[in-house]
Amino acid sequence: MTARFRDFVYPQHPLLSGLDKLTPTEYAEVMRQTPVLGDVIKYWMELFESTSFNGISSDGNIIEGLFELGADEGAPTAKASEAAENLLKALTLEDRTKICHPLDSRVWRAWMNPEFYLLPYGLRLEDLDSTTLALVMSLIQASVSDKGYRKIVDLMRINDFLGHIVGVPNAINVGSYNINIFGTPSLHQPWGWNFWGHHVCLNVLFLGKQQVFTPVFFGAEPNEIDEGEHAGTIVFVEQDRAGLDLVQSLTRDQADKAILFHHKRDPKMPPGRIALGDELHLGGCFQDNRVIPYEGINARDLAPGQRERLVRIVELFLDYQPPGPLAARINDVRRHLDDTWFCWIGGTADDAVFYYRIQSPVIMVEFDHHAGLALSNPEPERFHVHTTIRTPNGNDYGVQLVRAATSLPQRLI
Repeated sequence: MTARFRDFVYPQHPLLSGLDKLTPTEYAEVMRQTPVLGDVIKYWMELFESTSFNGISSDGNIIEGLFELGADEGAPTAKASEAAENLLKALTLEDRTKICHPLDSRVWRAWMNPEFYLLPYGLRLEDLDSTTLALVMSLIQASVSDKGYRKIVDLMRINDFLGHIVGVPNAINVGSYNINIFGTPSLHQPWGWNFWGHHVCLNVLFLGKQQVFTPVFFGAEPNEIDEGEHAGTIVFVEQDRAGLDLVQSLTRDQADKAILFHHKRDPKMPPGRIALGDELHLGGCFQDNRVIPYEGINARDLAPGQRERLVRIVELFLDYQPPGPLAARINDVRRHLDDTWFCWIGGTADDAVFYYRIQSPVIMVEFDHHAGLALSNPEPERFHVHTTIRTPNGNDYGVQLVRAATSLPQRLI
């Protein structure tokens, strides 16, 4: 706990000044009209409205046959289905109409991690009564691990903390999230839900005993709470440290391969590599079809202990998943370990800011230190973190499994 973020809490942030009384939709419209940021938002909306789902790939080609249908992964489908049904039973007809979508709905892809309330699909938590809110949280809790649920709640609390310290609690708060349900909750047929808002975005598909739990976005600005009821909350320490441990273990030859740039905002980077909002991460919102070439060092060039560190990092990223699906995903990672790549951008000292990515045919995870958005730090700092988790080759949102199990093309348009 350093509370260094306090150096960047300005009473009148240039971006946020005068926005404290705005509703979430009014706040979003101001952001849409902001120079440069407005162009980013326009680009995102064009991607959402004009594209269908294909999947992230390393070269533009989707590898078929990677994802097996029918495995018993011990997914908590029964608990999640019951929780979803309890939620739906408690809703009015109007609210059920808002929250329910066809299995192949484009709304799967509407999630976004900024606080801008631009795509008002589903039900928004801050509009719900306490009983309905508890049912939403019960659905989330039934679908994730105990550690995952604590992480989600911590991130929502940090979001609330951020809104108060920067003076925009109407737009950034503990209820700044939307929930949607796709298909009909079932023990055997595919269905799922998504939940998204500032720094917490979840997409989960259930199919029998299987569960696909990507895309996922977890972030925090700042990554700690230093006052009030939840003082002492801190997040992303493990992933930060595990990444440093791996890169610091590399030999000089290994580091020459793994480290793409030695500065987080290296002037040698090609134009466009640093993106407003996304900074260096590539798998964020509306990037469902992005071509992301493998970079860095191949896991075949790592020592056995380093390979285990690599797997452990992925396990830390996936710790929100229930035990059975988590074990299945780690088995997938190990099966493709020789086709796994690790890359790093930034410093390697304990106090450095950096980006790293682990990528294979079946998993992609990213960790990225960011400049301020609500806070005013102009350069990346360790207290603002974004992480992304993706299933490449077309199985984000469980699309490949749904296609195998049904006649749906599942283009999400």
